[in-house]
Amino acid sequence: MNRFFLLACLILLTFSAWSQVLEGRVTAESGEPVPSASVVLEGTRWGTATNENGHFTLSGVAPGTYQLLVSSIGYKPNSRRVAIREGHTHRVAVVLQAAAGDLEVVEVFGARGKQPEKLDAITRLPLKPSDQIQSISVISDKLIEQQGALTVIEGVRNVPGVYTYSTYGGVKESISSRGFRGIPTLKNGVRVMTDFRGMGYPTDMQGVENIQVMKGATSLTQGLGQASGQATDLGAPGGLVNVVTKTPKFTNEGAVSLRAGSWGLFRPTFDVQGLLGDSKKIAFRVNGAYQTGGKFRKGMEYESFYVNPSLAIRPDDKTQITLEMDFYNVNQTIDAGTVNLSVGNVANQIYDIPDDRMLGFKTDISTSKHSTYTASFKRYLDEGNKLYVRGAVYRSVFDTDAVRTSLTALAAKKDTNDRQVNFYRRSISHNLPRLDKNTVIQFDLVGEEIETGAIRHTFMVGADYKMTNLTETSYNTINIPGIINVFDPSTISNTLPYNTPNFTKTGETISTTTNMGITAQDVIYLTDWLKAFVGVRYSTNQSSSPLNPGFTRTHFWNPLGGVMVTVKKGLNLFASYTNSTRPENVSQVDENGNTFGNGFVNQLEAGIKSDWLNNRLRFNLTLYRIEQKNLIEQLYDVNNNPVTSNGRYVYRASGDDRRQGIEVELTGRVLPNLEAIIGYSLIDAKYRNTVVNVEGSAPNNTPKHTFNGWLNYTVDRGVLKNLMIGAGVYYLGERPYNDWTQVGYLTHGLDTSKEPWYNKAYTLVNAQVGYQFNKQWGIRALGNNLFNTVGYDAYRTSFIDKIQPRNFSGVVTYRF
Repeated sequence: MNRFFLLACLILLTFSAWSQVLEGRVTAESGEPVPSASVVLEGTRWGTATNENGHFTLSGVAPGTYQLLVSSIGYKPNSRRVAIREGHTHRVAVVLQAAAGDLEVVEVFGARGKQPEKLDAITRLPLKPSDQIQSISVISDKLIEQQGALTVIEGVRNVPGVYTYSTYGGVKESISSRGFRGIPTLKNGVRVMTDFRGMGYPTDMQGVENIQVMKGATSLTQGLGQASGQATDLGAPGGLVNVVTKTPKFTNEGAVSLRAGSWGLFRPTFDVQGLLGDSKKIAFRVNGAYQTGGKFRKGMEYESFYVNPSLAIRPDDKTQITLEMDFYNVNQTIDAGTVNLSVGNVANQIYDIPDDRMLGFKTDISTSKHSTYTASFKRYLDEGNKLYVRGAVYRSVFDTDAVRTSLTALAAKKDTNDRQVNFYRRSISHNLPRLDKNTVIQFDLVGEEIETGAIRHTFMVGADYKMTNLTETSYNTINIPGIINVFDPSTISNTLPYNTPNFTKTGETISTTTNMGITAQDVIYLTDWLKAFVGVRYSTNQSSSPLNPGFTRTHFWNPLGGVMVTVKKGLNLFASYTNSTRPENVSQVDENGNTFGNGFVNQLEAGIKSDWLNNRLRFNLTLYRIEQKNLIEQLYDVNNNPVTSNGRYVYRASGDDRRQGIEVELTGRVLPNLEAIIGYSLIDAKYRNTVVNVEGSAPNNTPKHTFNGWLNYTVDRGVLKNLMIGAGVYYLGERPYNDWTQVGYLTHGLDTSKEPWYNKAYTLVNAQVGYQFNKQWGIRALGNNLFNTVGYDAYRTSFIDKIQPRNFSGVVTYRF
């Protein structure tokens, strides 16, 4: 008995010695959590780092009095004495002050060691990009400001393998990745424009907190606004772009700026945020912009208005409610572009039309209005803030219309278009008018590093609902009398004839699509160096429209799996597999009225994710293979009209394709005051087992190589302190203007049985120089396309759009 008593006492003493716990939360003066802050008890072995929410825990601390030191880059260290009593849990709250004069803590690819704002809207997991098995890049508002990006396309050029597909007359932002045309562009995780061709939409960069690019088919399993698990867009397997708008940060500050530059660019902006009341539990933010000018072609106009108000409420330290609204209205001239002078369209003879010549009419105006509304909440359920629920309701309305000029070449005959196609007739038409309304509801239960025995889990279980109501209107085409010679400006009038009739509405199509799904994901920490990722999604898809009356309901399962091996701290190897479904095949019919089965997308991805110099510099290497099975293609007649049968569009089976490649990315600070972004991609895209395309041919507008590089140096001492100098280069390789089909097939009214000509590669060189006089005043000068490179982005032969020539602008900013 004495031995048992002695053993029990020893056990109790041992338990008592290790039962002391020191826990707490580290925040900035604004109340925002400080992640990855260093927490140490000086002179001891006890130390840790804060998590995403600023929380930390030190277990097994021996009783006594210690000096607690908390530090983080960009903040002044905070040191205090703490007394640890035997058998007790000691809680502390530490507030860090910003270090005056230090380099800004926000990096070009986001805040260091922190999950970017709203990334979990598309990944559904509370993990940083470096901890995900997807290929994810995040472009911060700091980089957007540095480079003076005015469009999403200008921002995503910093991501390897992401490039422009087409601008459709300079009024849209169609973005491609990994050889897939027109990947979906979301705003705050929700589709704004649901055209399956991924034509993109314009947006204002003033309200952008960051741009998130998730590449590959993994985005389909987890991207909410993309109808998770479903590849409903032509470019969907290539990934998605998520534009995240600004929300309150519980601080009092603001900024106004004025930018002016080439071609009459005039752009004032503002961004103001603050706390309401003495409780510091309610914060607001509102930012906006007005812009006019900036179109390089003479006679073209641009005017836009943008406003983005938001409100955040923190009733307690475990709950946050956020209300957001985002409105953008832009009216701009749609460019008829230029023409290819090759007879028979067999070679690249794109006419470099002078910038003072416009082939369309001044009435070719594109009008877009879109608004998004979000109400979201997050509520922690436990004391350690590791388990929480979140929910959101999203609403978007996108209303667009345009009148555009189309060019039709005269038939070749003696002395007319027999050597060069320079004589054309013109017509005007409405350009895809649509009213796109989307509603999304999402709820998730999330656990962050929850322990079940010896194994930790980061998991989510959630459900989402998405409904799209789409109205598309059609009008007649109006032929304009006369013939123009693109070489002779005297034959080209930009004013419509006085007696031009009004358009007549010829039809209206109203369709509704409903998607519902349940998603579960689990990151299992098997050891300190091995994590397993597993996920599954069950989805349903229901759609109705007059042209597809037989499409009722489909349902499918999509898995995701992967592993990540930590070779050492900051060096991770990962591999993953995912599957997604193309449900629209089920509803389409061939010439005989037979339907097609589901199409499938399978992806394998592997690579390296690493960070160096205390996460100051990051290097990523990704290898991928994406295969599509059971592809179908819509039939068009020689006049570019869809072929129909019994009131339904007609499709044909076209085979499979495969995209594979390599992506390399280096981002961060090479030196404490030298930022770098370098990226390269190799894309090998080919049609395989095809009955329509030429075996081994590449999809249209797919480059073999892309390269991007940007360096920004800040002088941090001496008389030139706070001077910033940046320069960058962007290379887009040559790419085929169209698909290459077998003999007997037309693609949008074009004979594509001959090997397509290639759009020439082009290289852009940009630079900026800025100076911060003090905390309030700063100036910046921007120069783009400094060597005045001539390049074109073309959608087949309909939109051959010239990239912007050399241009300059200056920005003055006042912060308060």
